[in-house]
Amino acid sequence: MKDHITKGLAMVLTGAGLAALTPSSAPAQPAERAITRDLAGPGLQWGPCPSFMPSGCQIAVLHGDPAKHNADVFFRLPGNSKAERHWHNSAERMVLIAGELLVEFDGQDAVVMRPGTYAFGPARLPHSAACRSAEACVLFIAFEEPVDAMEGAPR
Repeated sequence: MKDHITKGLAMVLTGAGLAALTPSSAPAQPAERAITRDLAGPGLQWGPCPSFMPSGCQIAVLHGDPAKHNADVFFRLPGNSKAERHWHNSAERMVLIAGELLVEFDGQDAVVMRPGTYAFGPARLPHSAACRSAEACVLFIAFEEPVDAMEGAPR
């Protein structure tokens, strides 16, 4: 019986299921080109943050369309300034690139992010951020949903 099961399993694996897992002889063409972005690069287009953010706050789109799913941005908060309590419809995956950033999510202890620190912010969870360094704080943010920011808390 064991030999019969082994032969049956081998037939299934060598059929359509395994064939779909084997690479074809022709390389697949990627859907888009690979890119790199540099924080100080001349090609980076910085734009304004929403009006409730501090003066000098800027956002640069790194990849994707901010009106669609899965856009990546740099968020720059001037040194010694604060982004007041706000929320997003999207979850955020963040890595601090420059500066020292104090982040406070509602209902959780405040955390200090330093360059290289990763943070995850769930969708619709209000939070604030204060750049505690003299230099600007720059945060890489990967949004799952279209990029947005609303002042206060969801209703």
